[in-house]
Amino acid sequence: MFLLAGLGNPDQKYQNNRHNVGFAFLDFLVSAENYKKKFKGLLAEKEIDSHKTFLLKPMTYMNLSGESLFEIKKFYKLDNQNIFVIHDDLDLEVGKIKVKNGGSSGGHNGIESISEHIGNDFNRIRIGIGHPGEKNLVDNYVLNDFKKEEVKLIENSFVSIKQNFQLVFLKKFGEFSSKVNNII
Repeated sequence: MFLLAGLGNPDQKYQNNRHNVGFAFLDFLVSAENYKKKFKGLLAEKEIDSHKTFLLKPMTYMNLSGESLFEIKKFYKLDNQNIFVIHDDLDLEVGKIKVKNGGSSGGHNGIESISEHIGNDFNRIRIGIGHPGEKNLVDNYVLNDFKKEEVKLIENSFVSIKQNFQLVFLKKFGEFSSKVNNII
């Protein structure tokens, strides 16, 4: 049993923001009517590469994402090794993808919240959103929508991740990264 948790902010005004790329990826996998309110979030189930997989969109706002993950982890007794958090990454070019287990939050408040609630040894699927160039521009940047030309890069990354999920589930992160980043 696996958990894919996509990070974002719940209000409609944030829907297409760079910070909501985790929500957008889960919405790419399942349609809105598949979600049910549960665990301080929206939860859906989907079989991915013959694995029962929960898809969770925490509705606690980004900075409190750990509350939602803690509840589902506890209820289903999920191992952190089977939890994959999909989130935006300022340090990667738009559409680039990196996967890793553990590590620091890199200043990402959603990841920091999750680490505080369930520990640090969960998996991260990081989707690049680019950087505005200056640190003082970051807050506005992540809460703005992708540019028209960036949307296609993000869509391509979603397709690529979906096509190579088996490698993620098998923890073949190096092979996964080379395949998904060669398509873009």
